[in-house]
Amino acid sequence: YIPFLREVGQHFSVNRMLSFDSVKLRLDREQSLSFLEFNYMILQAYDFRELSQRHGVRLQMGGSDQWGNIVNGIELARRMDGTEVFGVTTPLLTTADGQKMGKTVSGAVWLHEDQLPHFDYWQFWRNTDDRDVGRFLRLFTDLPEDEIARLEKLEGAEINEAKKILANEATAMCRGREAAEQAAETARKTFEEGASGDALPTFAASGEVALVDVLVGLGFCASKGEARRLIKQGGARVAGEKVSDEAATVTAGGEPVRISAGKKHHGLLVAG
Repeated sequence: YIPFLREVGQHFSVNRMLSFDSVKLRLDREQSLSFLEFNYMILQAYDFRELSQRHGVRLQMGGSDQWGNIVNGIELARRMDGTEVFGVTTPLLTTADGQKMGKTVSGAVWLHEDQLPHFDYWQFWRNTDDRDVGRFLRLFTDLPEDEIARLEKLEGAEINEAKKILANEATAMCRGREAAEQAAETARKTFEEGASGDALPTFAASGEVALVDVLVGLGFCASKGEARRLIKQGGARVAGEKVSDEAATVTAGGEPVRISAGKKHHGLLVAG
C-alpha cells in the first residue's frame, strides 16, 4: 500500500477530489464519508490503468454517476504510461420507483447464467412494475413500435401478458430463445400448476441443512441475517408450508424440496 500511495497517490489532488459531486454532496449534507469511500475513485482509476497495462483495455463504460471515476482513470493512464484510454457513460437506468438497476442493488440482473439462472433472469422481467413495461420493451427488446404501443396500453390483469412477452423477448435476446421458452414453461408450472419446473435454481446439499443456508445458497438472501429476517417475517416456505422457526432445517435426499422466498422466488434443494 505504501508504494501505491507513493507512485499513484501523487497524481491525485485532494482539492479536485473534493470538487466531485459524489464527495461534495456528502460533505454539504454533513454525511459521514469514510476514508475507504474517499479513496474509491483512486482505486477505480488505478484499476482502469492496470487493465490497460495488462490486457490492452482501452475503453471503460459505465453509468453517468461513474463519469468522475472514469475520467480519473483516463488521466492516470496518461500521466503514468502516456497511454490514451477512453470512457463512455450512459444515463443511469432506473425503475419507476427511482431505484438504480445495478449490481449493488438486491436482485441484480446478471447477464451470465453462472451469476443468475435463466429462470431468475426471466422472472426479473416478468416482475416489472406496470409503469416500466413500455419503456423496458423499447430498451430491451426488438419488438416493432406498434406492437409495443399496443402492449403498454393494456391494463389490469392483461398487463401481465405484456410482462410475459417482455420476459420472453428480453431473455431470448440475452440467453437464447430455448432458455426463454424453458423459463416461461417453468413459471407456468410453478405458478399455475403448483409444480416444480426444471429451470428453477437449485442448491445441492447432503443430509440435514439449515434453511438459512439454503436461502442464501439459492441466492434469495444476501446473508444469513437477511435469511433469518425473511423467515421471521413469514416469507419462507418449504414444500409450500410456511416456516417461522429461524433455526429450521431441511433434509436433502430423494425428491427435490421446493424452497420459496415470498411469492416470486422459488428454488429446489437437491441431494448432492
